[in-house]
Amino acid sequence: MSRCWGYLTSLEYPIWMRPHVYRAWARAFHSNLEEAALPLEEYASLRDFFVRKLKEGSRPIELDPHCLISPVDGTVLRFGELKPGAMIEQVKGFSYSVSSLLGARQFLPAANEQNIEPENGGEEHSKEAAQKSYLSVSLASPRVRDEEPASSLKGLFYCVIYLKPGDYHRIHSPVDWNVHVRRHFSGRLFPVNERAARTIRNLYVENERVVLEGHWKEGYLAMAAIGATNIGSIELFIEPTLRTNRPIKGFLLSAPPEEKTYGPEGTGITLKKGDEVAAFNMGSTVVLIFQAPTSSTNDSLPSKFRFSVKRGDRIRMGEVLGRLENV
Repeated sequence: MSRCWGYLTSLEYPIWMRPHVYRAWARAFHSNLEEAALPLEEYASLRDFFVRKLKEGSRPIELDPHCLISPVDGTVLRFGELKPGAMIEQVKGFSYSVSSLLGARQFLPAANEQNIEPENGGEEHSKEAAQKSYLSVSLASPRVRDEEPASSLKGLFYCVIYLKPGDYHRIHSPVDWNVHVRRHFSGRLFPVNERAARTIRNLYVENERVVLEGHWKEGYLAMAAIGATNIGSIELFIEPTLRTNRPIKGFLLSAPPEEKTYGPEGTGITLKKGDEVAAFNMGSTVVLIFQAPTSSTNDSLPSKFRFSVKRGDRIRMGEVLGRLENV
Protein backbone atom coordinates (compact mmCIF):
# COMPACT_ATOMS: atom_id res chain seq x y z
CA MET A 1 0.00 0.00 0.00
CA SER A 2 2.83 2.39 0.84
CA ARG A 3 4.52 1.69 -2.50
CA CYS A 4 1.22 2.40 -4.30
CA TRP A 5 0.90 5.65 -2.36
CA GLY A 6 4.46 6.52 -3.31
CA TYR A 7 3.63 5.96 -6.97
CA LEU A 8 0.52 8.15 -6.75
CA THR A 9 2.35 10.98 -5.00
CA SER A 10 5.04 10.98 -7.70
CA LEU A 11 2.52 11.60 -10.49
CA GLU A 12 2.79 15.09 -11.95
CA TYR A 13 -0.27 17.36 -11.86
CA PRO A 14 -1.17 19.88 -14.55
CA ILE A 15 0.16 23.29 -13.59
CA TRP A 16 -3.32 24.79 -13.19
CA MET A 17 -4.32 22.02 -10.73
CA ARG A 18 -1.31 22.18 -8.41
CA PRO A 19 -2.28 25.15 -6.19
CA HIS A 20 -5.76 23.70 -5.62
CA VAL A 21 -4.39 20.27 -4.61
CA TYR A 22 -1.78 21.68 -2.25
CA ARG A 23 -4.11 24.18 -0.63
CA ALA A 24 -6.61 21.37 0.02
CA TRP A 25 -3.82 19.33 1.61
CA ALA A 26 -2.72 22.30 3.71
CA ARG A 27 -6.26 22.85 5.00
CA ALA A 28 -6.64 19.18 5.90
CA PHE A 29 -3.29 18.84 7.71
CA HIS A 30 -2.64 22.44 8.85
CA SER A 31 0.45 23.10 6.73
CA ASN A 32 1.80 26.65 6.49
CA LEU A 33 2.03 27.44 2.79
CA GLU A 34 3.52 30.88 3.49
CA GLU A 35 6.81 29.16 4.37
CA ALA A 36 7.19 27.30 1.05
CA ALA A 37 10.35 28.34 -0.77
CA LEU A 38 8.72 28.17 -4.22
CA PRO A 39 5.36 29.15 -5.72
CA LEU A 40 2.89 26.24 -5.51
CA GLU A 41 2.83 25.90 -9.30
CA GLU A 42 6.47 24.80 -9.25
CA TYR A 43 5.87 21.64 -7.20
CA ALA A 44 5.19 19.10 -9.94
CA SER A 45 3.92 16.32 -7.68
CA LEU A 46 2.56 15.79 -4.20
CA ARG A 47 5.86 14.15 -3.30
CA ASP A 48 7.77 17.30 -4.31
CA PHE A 49 5.37 19.31 -2.15
CA PHE A 50 5.88 16.97 0.85
CA VAL A 51 9.65 17.42 0.88
CA ARG A 52 9.62 21.11 -0.03
CA LYS A 53 12.27 23.46 1.26
CA LEU A 54 11.30 26.47 3.34
CA LYS A 55 12.03 30.14 2.76
CA GLU A 56 15.35 31.40 4.05
CA GLY A 57 15.00 32.33 7.71
CA SER A 58 11.85 30.27 8.36
CA ARG A 59 13.73 28.06 10.81
CA PRO A 60 16.43 30.04 12.67
CA ILE A 61 19.15 27.76 14.03
CA GLU A 62 20.22 28.18 17.68
CA LEU A 63 24.00 28.48 17.24
CA ASP A 64 25.00 28.12 20.90
CA PRO A 65 27.66 25.35 20.77
CA HIS A 66 26.46 24.02 24.14
CA CYS A 67 22.93 23.25 22.98
CA LEU A 68 21.37 20.47 20.94
CA ILE A 69 18.59 21.52 18.54
CA SER A 70 15.54 19.68 17.28
CA PRO A 71 16.32 18.00 13.94
CA VAL A 72 12.67 18.22 12.82
CA ASP A 73 9.32 19.94 13.26
CA GLY A 74 7.16 17.73 15.43
CA THR A 75 5.75 16.75 18.82
CA VAL A 76 8.02 15.59 21.66
CA LEU A 77 6.66 12.18 22.69
CA ARG A 78 9.31 10.89 25.10
CA PHE A 79 12.71 11.96 26.40
CA GLY A 80 15.02 11.30 29.30
CA GLU A 81 18.18 9.65 30.54
CA LEU A 82 18.67 5.92 30.07
CA LYS A 83 19.83 4.50 33.37
CA PRO A 84 21.58 1.08 33.45
CA GLY A 85 19.04 -1.60 32.69
CA ALA A 86 16.46 0.93 31.46
CA MET A 87 14.63 0.75 28.15
CA ILE A 88 12.93 3.39 26.00
CA GLU A 89 9.24 3.59 26.78
CA GLN A 90 6.93 3.45 23.75
CA VAL A 91 3.79 3.79 25.87
CA LYS A 92 3.08 2.57 29.39
CA GLY A 93 3.67 -1.18 29.35
CA PHE A 94 5.52 -1.27 26.00
CA SER A 95 9.27 -0.62 25.90
CA TYR A 96 12.21 -1.39 23.62
CA SER A 97 15.97 -1.48 24.04
CA VAL A 98 18.56 0.78 22.43
CA SER A 99 20.23 -2.16 20.74
CA SER A 100 16.98 -3.45 19.24
CA LEU A 101 16.36 -0.01 17.70
CA LEU A 102 19.89 0.70 16.47
CA GLY A 103 21.07 -2.85 15.77
CA ALA A 104 23.19 -5.36 17.63
CA ARG A 105 26.44 -3.98 16.19
CA GLN A 106 26.52 -0.36 17.29
CA PHE A 107 29.50 1.65 16.07
CA LEU A 108 31.34 1.58 19.37
CA PRO A 109 34.65 -0.31 19.61
CA ALA A 110 34.05 -1.58 23.17
CA ALA A 111 30.71 -3.11 22.17
CA ASN A 112 30.73 -6.76 21.26
CA GLU A 113 27.98 -9.06 20.14
CA GLN A 114 27.80 -11.12 23.31
CA ASN A 115 27.07 -7.98 25.36
CA ILE A 116 24.35 -6.67 23.02
CA GLU A 117 20.74 -7.79 22.99
CA PRO A 118 19.30 -9.52 19.92
CA GLU A 119 17.71 -7.17 17.37
CA ASN A 120 14.17 -8.35 18.06
CA GLY A 121 14.49 -7.20 21.65
CA GLY A 122 11.62 -6.14 23.87
CA GLU A 123 10.30 -6.57 27.35
CA GLU A 124 10.95 -10.30 27.20
CA HIS A 125 14.70 -9.71 27.51
CA SER A 126 16.18 -9.92 30.95
CA LYS A 127 17.19 -6.91 32.98
CA GLU A 128 20.74 -8.25 33.08
CA ALA A 129 20.97 -8.32 29.27
CA ALA A 130 19.54 -4.82 29.04
CA GLN A 131 22.10 -3.58 31.56
CA LYS A 132 24.97 -5.13 29.59
CA SER A 133 23.68 -3.52 26.41
CA TYR A 134 23.46 -0.14 28.11
CA LEU A 135 26.95 -0.36 29.55
CA SER A 136 28.49 -1.32 26.22
CA VAL A 137 26.98 1.80 24.66
CA SER A 138 27.21 4.40 27.40
CA LEU A 139 30.63 3.57 28.85
CA ALA A 140 32.52 2.73 25.67
CA SER A 141 35.34 4.99 24.49
CA PRO A 142 34.39 6.09 20.96
CA ARG A 143 37.16 5.77 18.41
CA VAL A 144 36.89 9.30 17.03
CA ARG A 145 36.74 11.90 19.79
CA ASP A 146 39.01 14.06 21.90
CA GLU A 147 40.10 13.13 25.39
CA GLU A 148 37.32 13.88 27.89
CA PRO A 149 38.01 15.77 31.14
CA ALA A 150 38.43 13.44 34.07
CA SER A 151 35.67 15.27 35.94
CA SER A 152 33.04 14.52 33.32
CA LEU A 153 30.63 11.63 33.79
CA LYS A 154 28.67 10.69 30.70
CA GLY A 155 25.13 9.38 30.54
CA LEU A 156 23.02 8.15 27.66
CA PHE A 157 19.98 10.25 26.72
CA TYR A 158 17.14 9.82 24.25
CA CYS A 159 14.37 11.86 22.64
CA VAL A 160 11.46 10.72 20.45
CA ILE A 161 9.81 13.27 18.11
CA TYR A 162 6.69 12.53 16.04
CA LEU A 163 6.07 14.31 12.72
CA LYS A 164 2.47 14.79 11.59
CA PRO A 165 1.56 14.65 7.87
CA GLY A 166 1.30 18.45 7.76
CA ASP A 167 4.71 19.08 9.34
CA TYR A 168 7.87 20.15 7.56
CA HIS A 169 9.36 16.83 6.41
CA ARG A 170 13.08 17.44 6.20
CA ILE A 171 15.48 16.15 8.87
CA HIS A 172 18.46 18.29 9.87
CA SER A 173 21.59 17.77 11.92
CA PRO A 174 20.97 18.45 15.66
CA VAL A 175 24.64 19.27 16.37
CA ASP A 176 28.05 19.41 14.74
CA TRP A 177 29.02 15.75 14.41
CA ASN A 178 30.73 13.06 12.34
CA VAL A 179 28.50 10.35 10.85
CA HIS A 180 30.43 7.10 10.52
CA VAL A 181 27.83 4.44 9.76
CA ARG A 182 24.47 4.16 8.06
CA ARG A 183 22.29 1.15 8.84
CA HIS A 184 19.07 0.38 6.90
CA PHE A 185 16.56 -2.03 8.45
CA SER A 186 13.93 -3.49 6.16
CA GLY A 187 10.74 -3.93 8.13
CA ARG A 188 7.04 -3.32 8.41
CA LEU A 189 5.31 -0.03 7.73
CA PHE A 190 2.79 0.10 10.55
CA PRO A 191 1.31 3.53 11.36
CA VAL A 192 3.09 5.33 14.20
CA ASN A 193 0.17 7.38 15.51
CA GLU A 194 -0.97 7.27 19.14
CA ARG A 195 -3.42 4.41 18.62
CA ALA A 196 -0.79 2.25 16.92
CA ALA A 197 1.75 3.01 19.66
CA ARG A 198 -0.74 1.76 22.28
CA THR A 199 -1.51 -1.50 20.47
CA ILE A 200 1.61 -2.63 18.53
CA ARG A 201 4.43 -3.91 20.69
CA ASN A 202 7.97 -2.89 19.59
CA LEU A 203 6.44 -0.60 16.96
CA TYR A 204 9.59 1.37 16.19
CA VAL A 205 11.68 -1.80 16.14
CA GLU A 206 9.29 -3.56 13.74
CA ASN A 207 9.11 -0.69 11.24
CA GLU A 208 11.53 0.05 8.44
CA ARG A 209 14.12 2.60 9.52
CA VAL A 210 17.42 4.24 8.67
CA VAL A 211 19.93 4.72 11.49
CA LEU A 212 22.92 7.08 11.38
CA GLU A 213 25.64 6.61 14.00
CA GLY A 214 28.63 8.75 14.83
CA HIS A 215 30.12 11.08 17.42
CA TRP A 216 29.74 14.65 18.56
CA LYS A 217 31.91 16.61 20.98
CA GLU A 218 30.35 14.84 23.99
CA GLY A 219 30.61 11.30 22.65
CA TYR A 220 28.27 8.88 20.91
CA LEU A 221 25.27 10.07 18.86
CA ALA A 222 22.72 8.16 16.77
CA MET A 223 19.67 9.35 14.86
CA ALA A 224 16.98 6.92 13.67
CA ALA A 225 14.44 7.91 10.99
CA ILE A 226 11.51 5.51 11.30
CA GLY A 227 9.16 4.83 8.41
CA ALA A 228 5.41 4.31 8.70
CA THR A 229 2.36 3.57 6.58
CA ASN A 230 2.63 5.62 3.37
CA ILE A 231 6.08 6.85 4.44
CA GLY A 232 8.20 3.94 3.30
CA SER A 233 10.45 6.25 1.33
CA ILE A 234 13.18 7.83 3.45
CA GLU A 235 15.54 9.99 1.40
CA LEU A 236 19.08 10.37 2.68
CA PHE A 237 20.68 13.50 1.25
CA ILE A 238 24.16 12.40 2.31
CA GLU A 239 23.63 9.14 0.39
CA PRO A 240 21.30 9.77 -2.58
CA THR A 241 21.64 6.20 -3.90
CA LEU A 242 19.94 4.65 -0.83
CA ARG A 243 16.56 3.13 -1.70
CA THR A 244 14.03 2.21 0.99
CA ASN A 245 10.68 0.35 0.79
CA ARG A 246 11.92 -1.89 -2.02
CA PRO A 247 9.54 -4.66 -3.22
CA ILE A 248 12.02 -7.43 -2.36
CA LYS A 249 12.13 -6.42 1.30
CA GLY A 250 8.77 -8.08 2.00
CA PHE A 251 10.50 -11.45 1.79
CA LEU A 252 13.47 -10.43 3.91
CA LEU A 253 11.98 -8.82 7.01
CA SER A 254 14.19 -10.91 9.28
CA ALA A 255 17.36 -10.25 7.27
CA PRO A 256 20.21 -8.37 8.97
CA PRO A 257 20.36 -4.63 8.28
CA GLU A 258 22.21 -3.28 5.30
CA GLU A 259 25.18 -1.31 6.59
CA LYS A 260 27.50 1.23 5.01
CA THR A 261 30.59 2.87 6.51
CA TYR A 262 31.27 6.41 5.38
CA GLY A 263 34.70 7.60 4.34
CA PRO A 264 37.95 5.64 4.08
CA GLU A 265 38.36 3.44 7.16
CA GLY A 266 35.25 4.93 8.74
CA THR A 267 36.52 8.52 8.89
CA GLY A 268 32.92 9.61 8.36
CA ILE A 269 30.99 12.55 6.96
CA THR A 270 31.12 15.84 8.84
CA LEU A 271 27.78 17.56 9.39
CA LYS A 272 27.24 21.01 10.85
CA LYS A 273 24.31 21.91 13.09
CA GLY A 274 21.27 22.58 10.88
CA ASP A 275 22.59 20.80 7.77
CA GLU A 276 19.96 18.88 5.79
CA VAL A 277 20.32 15.13 6.34
CA ALA A 278 17.18 13.35 5.12
CA ALA A 279 13.48 13.66 4.32
CA PHE A 280 10.26 11.70 4.88
CA ASN A 281 7.55 11.44 2.26
CA MET A 282 4.84 12.40 4.76
CA GLY A 283 5.26 12.32 8.53
CA SER A 284 6.81 9.79 10.86
CA THR A 285 9.18 9.61 13.85
CA VAL A 286 12.79 10.50 14.66
CA VAL A 287 14.62 9.04 17.67
CA LEU A 288 17.84 10.58 19.00
CA ILE A 289 20.23 8.62 21.24
CA PHE A 290 23.27 10.52 22.53
CA GLN A 291 25.90 10.77 25.23
CA ALA A 292 26.14 13.90 27.37
CA PRO A 293 27.50 14.87 30.81
CA THR A 294 25.34 13.99 33.79
CA SER A 295 27.46 15.38 36.64
CA SER A 296 30.91 16.57 37.72
CA THR A 297 33.35 15.68 40.46
CA ASN A 298 33.34 19.39 41.31
CA ASP A 299 30.01 19.86 43.12
CA SER A 300 30.29 23.63 43.00
CA LEU A 301 30.31 23.60 39.20
CA PRO A 302 28.09 20.72 38.08
CA SER A 303 28.26 20.21 34.34
CA LYS A 304 25.25 18.36 33.03
CA PHE A 305 22.82 18.11 30.14
CA ARG A 306 19.23 19.22 30.65
CA PHE A 307 16.31 18.99 28.26
CA SER A 308 14.55 22.28 27.52
CA VAL A 309 11.23 20.71 26.50
CA LYS A 310 8.29 18.94 28.11
CA ARG A 311 6.42 15.87 26.92
CA GLY A 312 3.78 16.87 24.37
CA ASP A 313 5.52 20.12 23.37
CA ARG A 314 5.41 21.21 19.75
CA ILE A 315 8.91 22.03 18.57
CA ARG A 316 10.34 23.33 15.33
CA MET A 317 13.58 22.44 13.64
CA GLY A 318 16.38 24.67 14.95
CA GLU A 319 14.82 25.27 18.36
CA VAL A 320 16.67 24.18 21.51
CA LEU A 321 15.97 20.60 22.56
CA GLY A 322 18.42 20.65 25.46
CA ARG A 323 21.66 22.25 26.57
CA LEU A 324 24.84 21.69 28.55
CA GLU A 325 24.78 23.74 31.74
CA ASN A 326 27.77 25.35 33.48
CA VAL A 327 30.29 24.67 30.73
